[in-house]
Amino acid sequence: MDKLTVALLAGGISSERAISLQSGEQVYAALDKNKYNVLQYDPKTDLARLVQEAPKIDVALIILHGPYGEDGTVQGLLDLLDIPYQGSGVLGSALAMNKLATKRLYEKAGLPVPAYVVYERDERVDTEKCAAQIGLPLVVKPVEAGSSVGMSIVKTAADLQSALEKAGDYGRAVLVESYIEGTELTGGVIGNKELEALPLIEIIPDKTYEFFDYEAKYTAGATQEICPARINAELTQKAQSYAKIAHRALFCRGYSRTDMILKDGEIYVLETNTIPGMTATSLLPQAAQKAGMNFSRLLDKLIDLGIEGHQLIHPEK
Repeated sequence: MDKLTVALLAGGISSERAISLQSGEQVYAALDKNKYNVLQYDPKTDLARLVQEAPKIDVALIILHGPYGEDGTVQGLLDLLDIPYQGSGVLGSALAMNKLATKRLYEKAGLPVPAYVVYERDERVDTEKCAAQIGLPLVVKPVEAGSSVGMSIVKTAADLQSALEKAGDYGRAVLVESYIEGTELTGGVIGNKELEALPLIEIIPDKTYEFFDYEAKYTAGATQEICPARINAELTQKAQSYAKIAHRALFCRGYSRTDMILKDGEIYVLETNTIPGMTATSLLPQAAQKAGMNFSRLLDKLIDLGIEGHQLIHPEK
């Protein structure tokens, strides 16, 4: 069997460049070199080479996070180059990156979400009114960013303005939502036409971290991750169903991972990741491992789904 030529894209220019490079190296190491010729590209420096070499590329693995990688930008370029890739297309990627768009589509699909309001970066905000409207504590984060970049938990109205300014450094719009203290869950799904829900993971940040922030996500030993999550079968089924509904509501493809909070028997949907962290110990690979799919096999599956998804969209090819 002929080897597939895989373009591995990692790095980029977002604030999540470092973790993307780390993920890219682990993905490169896990790819079966008996099956694939792997060409590595960093969109920060290698886009011209990617365009030039496109005719010999069979499929791409996008291991990019944040703007210009997870938001549909690179996906659109690959579409123009007629290169299949794993995961969501331009529409699903753009929707999932925009937290306001996701909230509205979640609500339309009947998914419970925390109360929220959105402000423009330079908008004058009555912080006392905002706090009274939603109720303290609050979560403040950029509308378009990932890995909890620019995120704060606000416990007093006096602290809200500085949190708005911090989030505003990462985009033109800021989301303020009710902080729900409960059990943090994340649910991965994989598939194109038929979706498979992976085992849920329960996330327990170390008590030194106020929430599952960037440092808690990527510092070894900073977070306890339990798979499968320690919740009953009924709640597990509900959370897995919510992950599938969120995936479809946002027009995702291939795979995704949806973050949720469980409190008093109710599950609230927070956001969906179209390119979840892809180190061997990241959340989605952990769930896949629990389902019997090691990291290398997971990458095989994502490549197969990317090619299949491209054929579904372009049946004439």
